[in-house]
Amino acid sequence: MRVFAVSRYHTSFPCVLLQASTASTSPSLFPSKFLKLSSQTTSSASLIYLLSQSRPSPHCSNTDPDSLDEYYDDDDNEYYDDDDGYSFVGEDGIFIEIKKLGTNSRRIRSKIAVNASLDTIWNILTDYEKLADFIPGLAVSKLIDKKDKFARLYQIGQQNLPFGLKFNAKAILDCFEKDIETFASGKKRDIEFKMAEGDFQFFEGKWSIEQVDKPRPEDGDFSLAQEFETTLSYFVDVKPKLWLPVHLVEGRLCKGIRTNLSCIREEAQKVIHNTLNTQ
Repeated sequence: MRVFAVSRYHTSFPCVLLQASTASTSPSLFPSKFLKLSSQTTSSASLIYLLSQSRPSPHCSNTDPDSLDEYYDDDDNEYYDDDDGYSFVGEDGIFIEIKKLGTNSRRIRSKIAVNASLDTIWNILTDYEKLADFIPGLAVSKLIDKKDKFARLYQIGQQNLPFGLKFNAKAILDCFEKDIETFASGKKRDIEFKMAEGDFQFFEGKWSIEQVDKPRPEDGDFSLAQEFETTLSYFVDVKPKLWLPVHLVEGRLCKGIRTNLSCIREEAQKVIHNTLNTQ
């Protein structure tokens, strides 16, 4: 069984967004279109302003802190280990693979089955300012710029620490919405993202939604079964700043990814349930 090293640096990365990290407080990360503050204004004042725009902290039923800690020390999980990295599948069906890319960098690949259509998941992921409604730890998600198939986001992640303290991280992310790809048995669509400014040397990857048609039953009756299967995948290459060894945070990265995949799946189920109730 693989045991993750967990340090005092608490880092996780939802969606095309950033949660709490070992963040700097560089004022350059506060977009001027949000903050009409002078250069003498402290970053603390900037942070208070933006956090005042955030929503109440969301809760996902699959993100109990104790269960997250146990997830990486559970004999029911399946682990696969080699010299270049390792992978595992949890009881919740989430697959995560970590590969060592080089000095202080990692490639993380993950996926989850979602009982929803590609369009449903796409609409959830691209409703950028509502991500904070259901992603735990995301205090602010603001759309700085939106063009055709492009979005620039400004986000603040927040974690609660002992003694009533809060810890924050900031990031500006560029998101590129790719055209839908169709093939014989289904369709696929990606959102590529890259950190333009933030707390890592690089942080980039993509979301990929793939919907595959199920074989038609012999009796041709789909009335009792869904006609397709959908997989949501998340890929990211990450390299922290020089002073932060990646092995100290990779466990937290995986926990954050697992949390986000679970919450997106849960949100998709809520959308479907609400749609059925209004019909």
